[in-house]
Amino acid sequence: MPIYVYEVVLANGEAGQVFEVMQKMSDAPLTTHPTTGQPVRRVIQPPHIAGQWSEAGARQQLSDKNLEAQGMAKYVKAGDGYYEKRAGKGPNVIGAGDE
Repeated sequence: MPIYVYEVVLANGEAGQVFEVMQKMSDAPLTTHPTTGQPVRRVIQPPHIAGQWSEAGARQQLSDKNLEAQGMAKYVKAGDGYYEKRAGKGPNVIGAGDE
């Protein structure tokens, strides 16, 4: 069952306490807080998608070890106009004056 996020709606229309409720997808959204009876609204949350196209998957694909294994070089900014090599083949430093 999914976990839904709700927030209490205060008298001035602003958001109050935020809480989570495990509900079936077929259940109607809550309209009142289960214990206090205050009005609530469901907060839309982004889905959690794991796998190759997730943030963790992107970090793994862009890791120094993986880039080097793919035959690519990775440079990281080290100063004003200078970049240091972190992975792969190529010069150790690239600078603005290099041509």
